[in-house]
Amino acid sequence: MAVRREEERTTVDRYPGRVRVNHWVTAISLILLTLSGAALFHPSLFFLSSLFGGGSNTRALHPWIGVVLLASFAILFVQMVRYNFWTKVDTQWMHHIGEVMSGREENLPEIGKYNGAQKIVFWLMTLLILVLFGTGIVIWYEYFGASFTIEQQRLGHIVHALAAIAMLLVVIVHIYAGFYVRGTISAMTEGKVTGGWAFRHHRLWLRQEAREGVIDERQTPPRRHSPGPAE
Repeated sequence: MAVRREEERTTVDRYPGRVRVNHWVTAISLILLTLSGAALFHPSLFFLSSLFGGGSNTRALHPWIGVVLLASFAILFVQMVRYNFWTKVDTQWMHHIGEVMSGREENLPEIGKYNGAQKIVFWLMTLLILVLFGTGIVIWYEYFGASFTIEQQRLGHIVHALAAIAMLLVVIVHIYAGFYVRGTISAMTEGKVTGGWAFRHHRLWLRQEAREGVIDERQTPPRRHSPGPAE
């Protein structure tokens, strides 16, 4: 990680390439699962199966995409979990959520790498992915059909559908927050944010990065020297 002085701004490294790759694999998997799952959920949405080559292909691919999602998110979990444990500061921050939504963050406590809302999204996604995978095993007839009773499979379908709807809502909130807070998207596209963004939204994390990170002086713009007195 590094704090860099670029030509016209200071930037802070937020996500290395490996984290961004895992994030986008997880995101793409969620999109594909949403489309294929919707095609299997209701006849009016069956037309979406054409994106996967028809109904049989959709039914066959859907659970395997779920396996990719679980593997990708598991790596992401290991990379991020240490930053997502709840603290007293997160409780204080959540008490001021109205000010956050209004863009008035002057009275908020200093936040580390993630705020309370981001941590809630992280843990909700963790729980829902586990539920989706567990119930997905129950209703994966090709490999596990003989391992569960009809009643268990029916219950699995209901819980799987409810968890999928909940996951969709969480993802929508996550995407909305990314666009609502200006400057956030660059963290997952370029891997860095501006110093101003970090100072406003994650000041404690910025202080830690400034202490532990490397300031790349090579990117510091040259200083302008005032001309000396004429000789």
